[in-house]
Amino acid sequence: MAVRELNEQGIAWMLVGSYETSAWEEARFTDDIDILVDLSADQVTPLCAAFSGEEFYVIEQAAREADRVGKQFNVLHPASGNKIDFMIARRDEWGRLQMDRRQQGTIQSGLTVQIASPEDVIISKMRYYQEGGSDKHLRDCAGVLAVQGNRVDRDYIGKWSEYFGLIEIWQAILKRVVEVYGPDDT
Repeated sequence: MAVRELNEQGIAWMLVGSYETSAWEEARFTDDIDILVDLSADQVTPLCAAFSGEEFYVIEQAAREADRVGKQFNVLHPASGNKIDFMIARRDEWGRLQMDRRQQGTIQSGLTVQIASPEDVIISKMRYYQEGGSDKHLRDCAGVLAVQGNRVDRDYIGKWSEYFGLIEIWQAILKRVVEVYGPDDT
């Protein structure tokens, strides 16, 4: 339903999080759906209205605030316990590039979706690691590199790693790929 609503309302979007990583690496199960959206202020109300009623729970004011400050808001489906996190796209050069570089992909269910490029997945995961230190983000980055191999634009990642102060993390990921998957994958 979310994909249909976003498309019908002309909202630029892409899957992020576990679903996105699964498109470039190994599939994994998750109940939550993370969607990066490039919303304008006038799109907030219609998007929230699509999830109003008894089936879903969304707070429009939270969505407006998330759009204003560039954070996220949630839509809950109480009957199933599922949750959609709508994350507001960054409004800087990298945020615009992420949306421009998104690609079509297919997730486990066979649904065709918009997903971030493997390079932008890696950059995002490195930034999450920088913020919280969870090793799963480094594993995800190494996995994407190992599966995608030479299809990954390492110069692009290097440029944004330097911009965001991630060079040491990027070098650690490259080292991990060699250690875990062998030198042919770097």
